[in-house]
Amino acid sequence: MAPALPAHAQGPQRDVPRTRIIFSHEAVRDWEAKLTPVLTTELRQRRRGKGGAGRRLWHVDETYLRVRGYWCYLYRAIDRNGDLVDTMLSEHRDMAAAKAFFRSAKSATGTTPDRVTTDGHGSYPRAIRSTLGQDVKHRTSAFKNNRLEQDHRGIKGRIRCMRGFKEFGAAERFCRGYDELRAFLRLRTRHNQHVSASRRRLLHLRRANVLLAILQAA
Repeated sequence: MAPALPAHAQGPQRDVPRTRIIFSHEAVRDWEAKLTPVLTTELRQRRRGKGGAGRRLWHVDETYLRVRGYWCYLYRAIDRNGDLVDTMLSEHRDMAAAKAFFRSAKSATGTTPDRVTTDGHGSYPRAIRSTLGQDVKHRTSAFKNNRLEQDHRGIKGRIRCMRGFKEFGAAERFCRGYDELRAFLRLRTRHNQHVSASRRRLLHLRRANVLLAILQAA
């Protein structure tokens, strides 16, 4: 059998037509505004009602971010295993915001916690009693919430390299969408669990395909 000729010696070849797609920053912004709520809603529904005993032990705290040059409060909660409970951006840090967050967290998880650990802000005790019930234990401990303080680094690190938010709605949409996506791609089911490299690749591929399917159906 004769050896194959190099590409330059095989004679003229037909040009393959190429398609150029040009889009602006506004197109990307429109895609984000349309697809992020769809993805967020689907991921919240997928994790609703799931989880064991650790799912009923919540750690709640707020962190700060700037929107239009003003400080806003990002309420976040995780459970004992480090899984996301909920995220909510608020312009105020008061009783109404705390109640709204606990109602949202209860709706997102489909469960009522047995215990909630907070940093001791004055709005939490009454908000917990009125939205979650009198039987829910409330614990105030900055030390016990260190895990959540560390978990804030995920979204804070992502926001730090951005140019800031100009609209509250866009900031709220991004924060909730980012946390839901990050939680869905989280490979550990408990704190400090070891997951082998081959297992991480397999799980990440499977979940990435799920995300693509959600976006394609939108």
